[in-house]
Amino acid sequence: MQQIKDYLDQLATISQPDWDFFTSKLQRRTIKKKSIFLKIDEIENHISFIESGVVRLFIPKENPSKEITFGFSFKDQFVSAYDSFLTQTPSAYQLQALTDTTLLSMTYSDLQEVYKNTQIGNIIGRLTAERLFLLKSKREQNLLNLTAEERYLKLFKERPELLKIIPLKYISSYIGVTAQALSRIRKRL
Repeated sequence: MQQIKDYLDQLATISQPDWDFFTSKLQRRTIKKKSIFLKIDEIENHISFIESGVVRLFIPKENPSKEITFGFSFKDQFVSAYDSFLTQTPSAYQLQALTDTTLLSMTYSDLQEVYKNTQIGNIIGRLTAERLFLLKSKREQNLLNLTAEERYLKLFKERPELLKIIPLKYISSYIGVTAQALSRIRKRL
């Protein structure tokens, strides 16, 4: 619980009663490596803080080589099929643990109680939503403004550990190129 407290303390000061109420709603979940823990057309009922591990957000295809990876979440970040979570409608994508992953999760209904019964709930919710939006916006801008090679270099510079953890086929999909194109980019560099 200390990890999530340290993260949230960066956003705002939390009173002890608010913290106690908030943590009473969290449940620890352990997801095995390669497990899909939210499938397409399921309603996302959790927002989760990653204590350890890596999660991939992707759109499945009949041919696995055509899957579209559009996001990764790491230790000390929140993860959710956030649009499905907010609207309580079926998800258009899946969540998969790429490594053994430990999550602190809160259900949609419990989060609504946190919003209603604590002073800090709405602040944390708003700031977390803003951070998720900024990550999404930055990714979209990168896809529109940078070449595939520039996207790869930027990813490598910002998160060099990715290349050790995440299979290249997912990285190529994430930066919007085929595995063969990524291989050519890597050879040039």
